[in-house]
Amino acid sequence: MRLTGLRRAGARKALVVSALLVLVAPGTAYANTVAVTVETPGATSGPPSAFSEISTSAHCASGLVAGGGIDQAVGTGTSSNGNKINGSSPSPDGSTEYTGSTGVVGIDVTYWLGIGGSGGAVNASFSSTPYAMCFTSALINHTQVVMNKTAGPTTSGTVALATATCPANTRLIGGGARITPASVGSLKPIAGFPTFNDSAHSYGQKAAANGETNPDSWSAAGWNGGGGNSNNTTYAYAICSGNSIDVSGATVTVRHSEVSGPTAATTGQKVTVGCGQGDGRLVSGGAAISGGNVTTTDFTGPGSVGDHLNGSYPSDSGGSAVSDGTTTAAYWTAYTHTGAGSSPSTYSDTWALCADDGA
Repeated sequence: MRLTGLRRAGARKALVVSALLVLVAPGTAYANTVAVTVETPGATSGPPSAFSEISTSAHCASGLVAGGGIDQAVGTGTSSNGNKINGSSPSPDGSTEYTGSTGVVGIDVTYWLGIGGSGGAVNASFSSTPYAMCFTSALINHTQVVMNKTAGPTTSGTVALATATCPANTRLIGGGARITPASVGSLKPIAGFPTFNDSAHSYGQKAAANGETNPDSWSAAGWNGGGGNSNNTTYAYAICSGNSIDVSGATVTVRHSEVSGPTAATTGQKVTVGCGQGDGRLVSGGAAISGGNVTTTDFTGPGSVGDHLNGSYPSDSGGSAVSDGTTTAAYWTAYTHTGAGSSPSTYSDTWALCADDGA
């Protein structure tokens, strides 16, 4: 079974999901068993009230979700600080969430949820747009969702990190993150990234670095801006290839970029990364607002308790989200935002997962 959108390794690509421009000699032919289509229903308005959330979903009419994303409109002024991502995660039907038992929770999932939450302020501009990365592949034609969760964070300025790990002999192709409950307006997931369940990566505390291949896990970081609810929970989701598939020839390459900021109050920052030449096709991505150096040190929170994510989505090279039905998405963008206070020593991170099925 094959990853949708993964590219033939022996040919080494004519069409490159890349931040580079590649010139191909006339007459050169390349085969690619992976096709990736981005599906999105457009924006859903809200939340209309403080300390609440809205849920919307994107559906793969054909193919399976390799991952997905969310992009939010926040408006301007201090009320823009109130819109935040509460979740970007797989769903079996477009509304049900995997929040119960841990382990393998879903097979061949075709829906992706975008969940927008509010803090203490709202305005009419708030909205969330979900994106599903729908892939088909001759090699990876079945997938599975692995979920893990951890209690917290329950105190202000602390991180709770959960890591979901794919079963042995499978490939990670994407992931998601979620926090609950929505009633704690200061609670949000501030990171979702590929990693490895090994000592070199502190068993998911350090993110996969630029150029690393075949990560086996996905980590999600919850961040608490002041709410002390004892029921706070952080969820991580790994999208993995199905069991009993020979993935020895398939390669998933990580591309990562980190930039400084945002540091001023009530400001945003975007950072974009694309797949490199020979990496294969973009199948998913991740985002974080952090204390920096996420690939070399254990994950730390950003400089202010109000910092949050407003986007993690497939994009063009300039960071604009792609439209519904796009089959050539080549980049992944993270959109981060501060709260009402300044945020020194804060960084924005994004990851692209690029897959070649070796067919």
